[in-house]
Formats: sequence, structure tokens, C-alpha cells
Amino acid sequence: MSAGEYSVSVKYSGFEALTSKVRLAAGQAVRLDSKLKVSATSENVDVYAGRAGGEVEAINRTFTADNIINVLPADVIASLPNAHVADAIGRLPSVTLERDEGEGKYVKVRGTEPRLTHTSLDGVTMASPETVRQLKLDLIPADLVESVQINKTLQANMEGDGIGGSVDLRTKSAENRPTMSLESTGGYTPIIGGRPAYQFDGTVGRRFMDNKLGALLGASYDWNGRGINDVEPAPALQGTYDLRDYRYFRDRYGFGGTLDYRISDTSNVYLKGLYAHFNNFGDDWIYTPTINTFVGTIFTEGDVDGNVTFSALRRRPVQDIGGLQLGGHHVLGRLVFAWDVDSSIGRTRDDAYSTARFAPISGSNPLNNVQYSLDVSNPLEPQLKV
Repeated sequence: MSAGEYSVSVKYSGFEALTSKVRLAAGQAVRLDSKLKVSATSENVDVYAGRAGGEVEAINRTFTADNIINVLPADVIASLPNAHVADAIGRLPSVTLERDEGEGKYVKVRGTEPRLTHTSLDGVTMASPETVRQLKLDLIPADLVESVQINKTLQANMEGDGIGGSVDLRTKSAENRPTMSLESTGGYTPIIGGRPAYQFDGTVGRRFMDNKLGALLGASYDWNGRGINDVEPAPALQGTYDLRDYRYFRDRYGFGGTLDYRISDTSNVYLKGLYAHFNNFGDDWIYTPTINTFVGTIFTEGDVDGNVTFSALRRRPVQDIGGLQLGGHHVLGRLVFAWDVDSSIGRTRDDAYSTARFAPISGSNPLNNVQYSLDVSNPLEPQLKV
């Protein structure tokens, strides 16, 4: 900008707008400290465990954006029982989740399929741990991010693979005031003999050297012993169905942090990183009764050539994802110079997957020549009985 006098306006939801006069001299930077007044004549103080401030921040970032966005700040994420980023994003409008056995996994914006949603960390594309374009966001603990921004419309400076929308995860940075937070939650589900769930989160950060040097580190761990009993098709009238028990041992941990240095009011450098690890372990037991003989399409009692099989599966998939970013932002006279060097990793591997299937081979096996009766006393849950 050229030298001269300028008017600077500062607006923030819930406060009166402030306009100040600033005189710029050639080749010099000017710092303007503004203090806004509450817009209402009377001020009511409500306690929301920090959530009210986070919602106001999200509203202001949405109002000032050039395109249609939704912002989910850390205050709101922490105020709800979100174990991972996917569940947190699923609470935003116009966003749905593709779920895997009860938990959110892929993000779908405005009804588009997941592969059309681009995911980035601090504006940089993240590597997917799978052989698909979309990113599994159930890998990343929710407490590790400062905010989540959903872009619902494209701009020229966005990645081309985000035609359906984009998700940008922002890492936490140290503020002028020291930060320390510890949080723990837990629960219990009375299924499969009782299954617990618990989560631990912590963040520590502060600034040093007259607020020039900032350091922040966060960590998260959660364990979810999910359990499912279900009946899967085909329905009994079509000859077979599965009685399934699922027992899960899912644990997720991660850590992230930022180290930054303010060279001046208009220049800074930073180092940001995030890593998350997910053990999606589980055991499955599957009983499959089968009726072999039909008269037409209707089951007939008296058929004696039914059988039953049993399968057991031991699933041990392991996934991890991470990103590291070194960069800076500098105002050099009339120029703005921003730079960064980035690296990311995404991996999927299997830690001893195994399966066993038990089925009758001999014609005289007791699991062969089974006669079933059909119990339809509850038409919503028909059952085969030996």
C-alpha cells in the first residue's frame, strides 16, 4: 500500500463496529490495537464451559468467508462426546457420514459421494491410508485439532479433487496466555457380556521470550469396546440367515503440536505436526442355519435336509496417518511471501487376520439332515427353530 491516511474497520459478532484512522509512512509497518465494546447496553453473563466463545468465532469466520463454509471450533468439538474427527464433522449442516459398524468414517458434503470430498491439514493435502481418494477421518482423535472448516463451494485456489466439498483440519497453536487442559470421559454398554469405553485428552502450551516463541503439545487416547448382536439377510422365508455377534477392541491414539516464532508483527515461522494411530480390532462369530428344500417359494415344515454352519473371524487391521509442515509468513514492503515444506504419510496393514469355518461334510454329520420349524409369532423377527 502507498503512504497516506486510511480508515480501518473492525467488526465482530456481538460487538459494536470500530473504525480507526491510521497513517502509513513509506516502508514502515503500523500496529493497531483495537478494543471492541459489547453491542448491547446490558450484558448478561452465561456460563457455557467455553462453548459460547467458540460458537461466536465460528459465526464470524462463516460471515467473513468468500464462499459457503461451516466452521467447527475446538470449544464446540470438546463440549460434545466426539471420539474422532468424523463424528465431530457429522454434526454440521449439509454434511452426512458414511458409517462403518456404527462409527462415522467418510464425509459426504451436500449428498455427494465421499471420493469427491478433499481433505487437508492446515491447507495441505493429506495422504490416504487406503487405495481410495477419500480419507478415513475416524483415524484422527477429535481433540487434536483446533478447528475444522468445511468448504461447500469451489474456488479457483482449491484442489481439483474437492468438487463435492473440502475438509480442512487446523492444528492447535500456543496463545498469549498459558494453556493447560485435561479431560476424561467414560461409558459402559451392557452387551456381549458388558463393553466399556473411555477417552483421555490433554493439551499443554505457552509462549516464551516476550511471547515471541510459542510451543504447544496435545495428546489423545480412547478405547471403545463396541459390541453388536444382529440378524442379517436373507430372511428366513428365503432359506437362510446369519446370527452374528461382533466384539470390538478399538483403540485410537494420537499427538500433535506446533512450534512457532514471531520474528516481528508481520513475520513468523512455524513447525506443525500431527500423527494418529488406529487399531480397528474385532472378533466375529457367525451362525448360519440353511433350509435346502422348498416347495415353490414357501417354506414347508417337514423338510429334513437343512444344515447349519459356523464361522469365526479374527480381524486386526492397523492404520496410521500423519503430517509435518515447516513454513512461514512474511510481509516485505508491498509483498506478502508465504512458504511451506510438507510431508505426510498414510498406511494400512494387517496384524494377523485369521478365519475358521466349520461346516458338515459327511452326510451323516449331525449338522446335516436338520429339520426346522418356522416361528413367526413376532412377524418382525421370524426365527428358525430345530
